[in-house]
Amino acid sequence: MLYIATVHHKSPRWIELQARYLAEHVSVPYETWSSVDRIDPSYGVHFDRIVAQRGSPPAKLNHLALEISLQAGDEDLLMFLHGDAFPIADPMPLIADGLARAPLIAVRRAEDAGEPQPHPCFCVTTVGAWRSLPGDWSAGPTWPGPGGSPRTDVGANLLRALELSNTPWIEVLRSNRRNLDPVYFAVYGDVIYHHGAGFRSGTPSGVHRAGAPARIRVPRARLPGGLVRAVNGRRYRAWERRTQARRLEQSRVVFDRIRAGGSEWPREFI
Repeated sequence: MLYIATVHHKSPRWIELQARYLAEHVSVPYETWSSVDRIDPSYGVHFDRIVAQRGSPPAKLNHLALEISLQAGDEDLLMFLHGDAFPIADPMPLIADGLARAPLIAVRRAEDAGEPQPHPCFCVTTVGAWRSLPGDWSAGPTWPGPGGSPRTDVGANLLRALELSNTPWIEVLRSNRRNLDPVYFAVYGDVIYHHGAGFRSGTPSGVHRAGAPARIRVPRARLPGGLVRAVNGRRYRAWERRTQARRLEQSRVVFDRIRAGGSEWPREFI
């Protein structure tokens, strides 16, 4: 049996879409477990099991895995899937190939400043392997980020558990042939679509910030430092608003295409 843990928060906009694509593409028996935190409970009909939850998305996924492990056997498959992610092709060949070579297969968002850790937008392992690691989606341990500054994010504890136990894992990388955005609207392994920031407006990522306007540098003898900082701040905030507005419009257009259905829209990416 395949158990799918997915979290939906505040907005129900992805629930029916995700259920539709799972039913269309997953070729083995499966159950979906989720929470509908701050969403009308009537949307619970789209899942096999609803679990009452509050907290951060990593904590919710950890809790879902715990609840699933109380029912499932060690050899059952456990899939983690973001609420705005779903298969656009049968994922089982990719999963079977990956798990034949390692106990865990997951997306790695290398496009986001080289992030090294497994990401829960798509991850599959067995219930027994998750127990034995033990699996944990929390942030914590760090790695060098852009410019060498320490960085952490969701999946950091899982990466460290894999490292400490010398457990290999299979990375599923972005496979877009066309990129509307360097981070969002991603297809991984030609199989999994992840919209990105599907439940929030989000802020520009580190990749986007690399394109921010350079700071104006003026000798202090010519202008007060406070004035220069104020000008730089206004320029950056104006750029951030433009960048965010452009991304939200792209997100709306892509979401409408997905909601309209059909098999044409994924071809725009792969």
